[in-house]
Amino acid sequence: MFTGIITGVGRIAALHDLGSSLSHGKRLTLEVPAGYLDDACLGDSIAINGACMTVTALNLAQQQFCIDISAESLAKTCGLDQVGPVNLEKALRAHDRLGGHMVSGHVDGIGHVTHFAQVGESWELRVLAPTGLAKYLAYKGSITVNGVSLTVNRVSDLHAGCEISINLIPHTVENTALARLAKGVSVNLEIDLIARYVERMLSIEKKDPL
Repeated sequence: MFTGIITGVGRIAALHDLGSSLSHGKRLTLEVPAGYLDDACLGDSIAINGACMTVTALNLAQQQFCIDISAESLAKTCGLDQVGPVNLEKALRAHDRLGGHMVSGHVDGIGHVTHFAQVGESWELRVLAPTGLAKYLAYKGSITVNGVSLTVNRVSDLHAGCEISINLIPHTVENTALARLAKGVSVNLEIDLIARYVERMLSIEKKDPL
């Protein structure tokens, strides 16, 4: 489990194929800020742009770690198949503060940035989410964008999908990889965990009136 509070901005430094066919995944080598891996161990879970991955190798001298990502995970996420900066969050510990919201690290869909511009001291981010996620998105509800816990300020149901508007304070822009977003860029989305269970319970009640 995670909180959506980014603990570091790393960088995918290298990608290596794990096989020669499309059914094979990739091994990613990530560079991290100094000291970020001091309490990390093999097998730890680290969310990379919102996708929960397992540490398969550590290089403390070079401040690097590796993960193996399957072809299925590559197909269901974005931004993990290319060199560049990524948001990082270590798994939640039982005694940690829950500063964001409960995040599983399982990407529910790919969104597309429709607008990203500064408004006063903050930034307005609009993302077009897939239609299938619309029922989980609500005004003042929580959404995870590339691993960052954010609050929805506006919801607009459109023919092409569901557009959400989010306000980013300067601290968020300065301390995450969201500063590199631009119109047309794809992002990983995870809906609120509670909304997922509420939808499931309601759907069961409709099928079984007893």
